[in-house]
Amino acid sequence: MALKAASDLRPAPRNTLRYTVLIPAYNEEKNITPTLRDLAAELRAEGIPFELLVVNDNSADDTPRVVEDLRAEIPEIHLVHNTPPGGLGRAIRCGLRHFEGDLVAIVMADSSDSPKDVVRCYRKIEEGYDCCFGSRFRKESRVTQYPPVKLVVNRVVNRMMQFMFLTKHNDLTNAFKVYRRHVIESISPLQAAHFNITIEMSLSCIIRRYKIADIPITWSGRTWGQSNLRLRAMGRRYLCTLLMIWFERLLIIDDIMLENKPPQE
Repeated sequence: MALKAASDLRPAPRNTLRYTVLIPAYNEEKNITPTLRDLAAELRAEGIPFELLVVNDNSADDTPRVVEDLRAEIPEIHLVHNTPPGGLGRAIRCGLRHFEGDLVAIVMADSSDSPKDVVRCYRKIEEGYDCCFGSRFRKESRVTQYPPVKLVVNRVVNRMMQFMFLTKHNDLTNAFKVYRRHVIESISPLQAAHFNITIEMSLSCIIRRYKIADIPITWSGRTWGQSNLRLRAMGRRYLCTLLMIWFERLLIIDDIMLENKPPQE
């Protein structure tokens, strides 16, 4: 017997949902200022109520000071500190314990994600979706400065996950996605400590059959600093997360769906 969809949300009135943009930041002192300014400018121009939640992930540079200084200019900034040990997954999990919005976007601190796409995802959620996945690999997507080796690995891994989970979504490893609060509550507690949190969140939403929008996005490689993603080190972590959710889907999806209650009216 087919399982019922996770939720049946109606469209929301324009600009009534409070938006949290969660930005994990590790040694991003040169990137974080333009990222926050561009996000604030775009969200204000659209009339969207928002907070910019920056998670300082044990930075060894002046990232926390730079963010604190910006609060005089952008009062919507909220800074929290991830306690050691660090890692992208731990920083995101820390931010998810502190966000105040009705929905939350995961956005990188290096300006690789477009503020216009952040707004486009918000509009999709307003239409009644539970989640919105940004894809770098749709026909209309625009991607620049993507390292060739990582690109090949990305496409192989995503094709494999599409096959395993019978999904149309083709960029499950991309961190840039937007989730309603009840979705975050449903997929928690999250376990991933590093970049594997990207597939833990994506696949957890897919197996719960949430209503997911998928949009092509603009993405550009960082202009300062280095990415902390190391393919060899991350392989075992991605595999562990992938198998964990695969077996959830295979063995206990009925229990998961029974606990997946839609938000109260």
